[in-house]
Amino acid sequence: MSDTASIASHEAHAHEGKFHLFVQLAMILAVITGLELLVIYMPLAIWLIVTLLMTMSAVKFVAVIWIFMHLKWDKPVLTILFVLGMIIGSGTLGALLLVHGADASIPVGAAYKE
Repeated sequence: MSDTASIASHEAHAHEGKFHLFVQLAMILAVITGLELLVIYMPLAIWLIVTLLMTMSAVKFVAVIWIFMHLKWDKPVLTILFVLGMIIGSGTLGALLLVHGADASIPVGAAYKE
């Protein structure tokens, strides 16, 4: 019985130690979100705005899954499985975007010729 209580107490203290890390990450994410809003209204080239927004979004995504989803503290095999799932999902999304892109949606036929 004391072993179970000891393990539960140890886990509770481990989460208390992570509280400050979670708050710090939340503050960093808030700052990045503010920077994203700032970039939108800056008079920059569209390609630069999109690149900056995609980069900041990717940083936020990785930070959230690494810390809040506890991948940092999980077994490496679980992180590998998560990354493999993301790769497969991204590949599927890319393939669907190519198949159903703008060129594929152009109507064909005699009625649509100019």
